Amino acid sequence: MAVQSQEISQEVMSTRAAAARLGVALRTVQLWVEQGSLQAWKTVGGHRRVLVSSVERMMADRQARLQNSNPDHPLRLLVVEDDARLRRLYELDVPSWSPPVELELAKDGFEGLLKVGTFRPEVIITDLMMPGMDGFGMIAALRNDPSVTARIIVVTALDAGTIRDRGGLPSDLLVLRKPAGLAELRALVMEPGSPARTAN
Repeated sequence: MAVQSQEISQEVMSTRAAAARLGVALRTVQLWVEQGSLQAWKTVGGHRRVLVSSVERMMADRQARLQNSNPDHPLRLLVVEDDARLRRLYELDVPSWSPPVELELAKDGFEGLLKVGTFRPEVIITDLMMPGMDGFGMIAALRNDPSVTARIIVVTALDAGTIRDRGGLPSDLLVLRKPAGLAELRALVMEPGSPARTAN
């Protein structure tokens, strides 16, 4: 969440400068600001200004994760997507990510739920419109299971109005519009804006 104050005296930078400093897309920085992962405020003209200290903290966290990453226990990522071409794209790209990621794929919500039970992913990337059980149904089922702590990132062609008409999504989920860049997704997977849910 952006800090809605102009009384901040700390050093700031534009979202574009923050994106360049962090090596991510401008939209990724905007998402991190909206989630509260990066602290920012808005000028009178409506432009975001990101606290330099917040950017430096994220860079330090990234460096610590790289140093502490264990190749024997890579992050577990589940992608739920009915488009075979997109599944293949993930299959080809994710093995090159660093720190390493262990990838599982599912073609619909039902298969996704099965994979959650056996694979225990830490992060789930899911489409919404899929045959059989769609992403809405899968997300609802996951949120009704307190043992599931995976972070969920939604990648969809649906606009916000259609999502709302379909019953909406939990407010803490990241929602990206298709086509989402793999570099942006990698950044969001590796540097989450929100922590995983805590199992009860």
